Amino acid sequence: MSDGVQTDAAGNDIHEHHGGFPVFTPVEAGPNFGRFVESFRQLQDLAVSTHIPDDVAEQAIAQAEALAELIAPYRVPEGKSPAGFNSQLPGRGSLLLLPWQFEKVAADGVRSRGVFRLYHRGGNGAAHGGTVALLFDDLLGMIVHASGHPIARTGYLHVNYRKVTPIETELVVEGRVDRVEGRKIFCTAELRDLDGTVLADCEALMVQLLPGQP
Repeated sequence: MSDGVQTDAAGNDIHEHHGGFPVFTPVEAGPNFGRFVESFRQLQDLAVSTHIPDDVAEQAIAQAEALAELIAPYRVPEGKSPAGFNSQLPGRGSLLLLPWQFEKVAADGVRSRGVFRLYHRGGNGAAHGGTVALLFDDLLGMIVHASGHPIARTGYLHVNYRKVTPIETELVVEGRVDRVEGRKIFCTAELRDLDGTVLADCEALMVQLLPGQP
């Protein structure tokens, strides 16, 4: 997969002709960035699965505030952080995205593998439905990119929840472009367990941005 600038058949930068997205130069993650992000994911999991006494909570708050103070001076504008740009890291190094790893990024489809963690739990050992939709929505953007289309926004995303999606269980999500009608890119995707059972599927419309559209 290329993280570079996309061009059309004439060699022109397609970002200049489709939408108001700036052209970000991907920021390469340093050797400790993956561990940095994973440490925060562990804290997210613990924050929603522990019941700590007040004295421990006070200590945790103090340490969290000190950590925020340590990191705050290094805040940068959008596009200047490695978060979201590094496809070799789970979730591309973004805390917002599920920490899944791409197995296939090609014109005929995109496949990713991973687990829904404790942080993604909706109840009774199941992933929250909104996190399933997030997984699909992020996959759609990668499908559009891998199939060679310019930047697009999600027009609609229809998710069918076929079975309970378990947390802490390895799963696979895969999708593709079904058809293209002008600026409209229609995609489908499925979330499956390792036995091939469909847990959820979706159909979506991605709309190529007009010049200047954010």
